[in-house]
Amino acid sequence: MFEKQKSSKQNEAPQDNTVAVQSPVSYGSSTVSNPRVTSMIGSSIVIKGDISGDENLIIDGKVEGKIDLNTKEVTVGNSGRVNANISAKVIKIDGEVKGDIAGNEKVVVSKTGRVKGNIVAPRVTLEDGAKFKGSIDMNPGEKASESSVTSISAPTKAQATSEKPKDGAVTTGAVKRS
Repeated sequence: MFEKQKSSKQNEAPQDNTVAVQSPVSYGSSTVSNPRVTSMIGSSIVIKGDISGDENLIIDGKVEGKIDLNTKEVTVGNSGRVNANISAKVIKIDGEVKGDIAGNEKVVVSKTGRVKGNIVAPRVTLEDGAKFKGSIDMNPGEKASESSVTSISAPTKAQATSEKPKDGAVTTGAVKRS
């Protein structure tokens, strides 16, 4: 009796109560349920102009102009060549950048990175082997004239001979506060 039922059920299609749901994918201006988080400029792409948007960006091609993604991340890949000012939340340079870089959170120049330009960010990392020519401002909210700068200068011959150290201390320079 069980044999007959078993054989008749074998001929029937199995019933599956699961439903496959596919996320809608859309291109253009319509809304998508799973928005892309990162866009990529491939190694054979050349862009001349300004780039702005609301997603992370990886650049492996060539870009000339201006890149403005203040709330997102920009990564210049190993084959990336950028001749533009970059403004983003986090910027990582593995390739080459000629232009000023403004990171709202941090800027990282990796060991393969090459930068010719100024960097402004609260945190800057130059990995061992990175090539950099420019200036770094890690306190962008404070102007240089407002800061209390301490400079060390060698004493003049008159200062060195006229000032005697107290308590047997040896001095080799003078500290001057501005």
